[in-house]
Amino acid sequence: MSFKEHREKLYRTLEENTLVIAYAGIPIHANEDDYHAFEVNSQYFYLTGIMRESTAFIAYKSAGKTRETLFIEEPDPHSERWTGKMPTKEEVKAISGIEDVQYTNNLEGAISMFIGRYRVERAYFDMYRCSMNDLPDYNLVMAERFSKAYPFVTLMDLHTACVPLREQKDADEVESIRKAVDITRQGLEFVMKNLKPGMMEYQVQADFEYTCRRLGAARQSFPTIAGSGINGCMMHYVTNHCEVRDGSLILLDLGVKYENYCSDITRTYPANGKFSPRQREFYELVLKANKAVAAAAKPGITTKDLNDIARKVLGEGLVAMGKIADVSEVGKYYMHGVSHSIGIDVHDITIAGDTLKPGWIISNEPGLYIDEEEIGIRIEDDLLITEDGCEVLSKDIIKEPDEIEAFMA
Repeated sequence: MSFKEHREKLYRTLEENTLVIAYAGIPIHANEDDYHAFEVNSQYFYLTGIMRESTAFIAYKSAGKTRETLFIEEPDPHSERWTGKMPTKEEVKAISGIEDVQYTNNLEGAISMFIGRYRVERAYFDMYRCSMNDLPDYNLVMAERFSKAYPFVTLMDLHTACVPLREQKDADEVESIRKAVDITRQGLEFVMKNLKPGMMEYQVQADFEYTCRRLGAARQSFPTIAGSGINGCMMHYVTNHCEVRDGSLILLDLGVKYENYCSDITRTYPANGKFSPRQREFYELVLKANKAVAAAAKPGITTKDLNDIARKVLGEGLVAMGKIADVSEVGKYYMHGVSHSIGIDVHDITIAGDTLKPGWIISNEPGLYIDEEEIGIRIEDDLLITEDGCEVLSKDIIKEPDEIEAFMA
């Protein structure tokens, strides 16, 4: 994967006399002697390809040229004895394409050197926050520290700068997501082979995650959702602690990361291998909406346009079934959007209202949630936008009800 090309795309957007400072992040303590699983900062990974904690990257643009340096921990035999091998300069050079690699004890001196010797008018840090209540992450902490030390330098947001770059995936990024989707397919096939009434939802989850880890997926894209019966009507149900009852459906919303790129797939299966007539009626309506969205997805339209299509199909179907009196009431049973971007993050960054372009990868996930009948159905595919339409990357993950029943039989 050419992370050098990612950086060059960013550099072309930067003004002169600009410093970029990006941190991978640090491990966060969960208690006295354990850490939460480390997740590399997305902008840092996009620009460097390095997933090691406590590393950093700086670049300085002036006079049309950009100097770039990667900073890593100095390998330490004592630390390696306890926690494993640390990356070498040669290894991170090969991944990132950055020739100047130094140790992190030189990082603050390098920043001071740029500020002291060169004209630095602005500095980019990843200052992304999901909500007002979020705790500041490491990049934001370091941005605030930098601002106090150098108040005359204007802070800029690296997250915002990377949004238009990350929307369109290059060939290597697409290939990583293809692989993540295929691992997800194999995990779901293992689930279908073993699914039966009386299992616990967490056992279904375990079947999926075991298979994916065995096939080389480093981790899940997000906590696996395995909601059976009424639990399938909850959008982000992740407790997965109930029994899968005979005659119920189980909704599986899941995905894996491969080379740090995500898949995001949802399938809904009958616990006993056979849809009831009522379940099939709702399932086929959701499938109809899923196919309508895929048929319409192409450059020049927005995800809002796709959601309007899904709402229309679902609404008309529910009216015909007598569940609602008018299409405008569809929100009673369908209460989320049909699409989001997928990439390094499972809900990848986009500019609100942007029209689709070739290279985008988006979800296609209509659903119906009928609480009073304990029927929750969502069918989600990953779509690659092409020059004149889209490719369904998850086309090999079966979703036709007859195919599901045949496979489970």
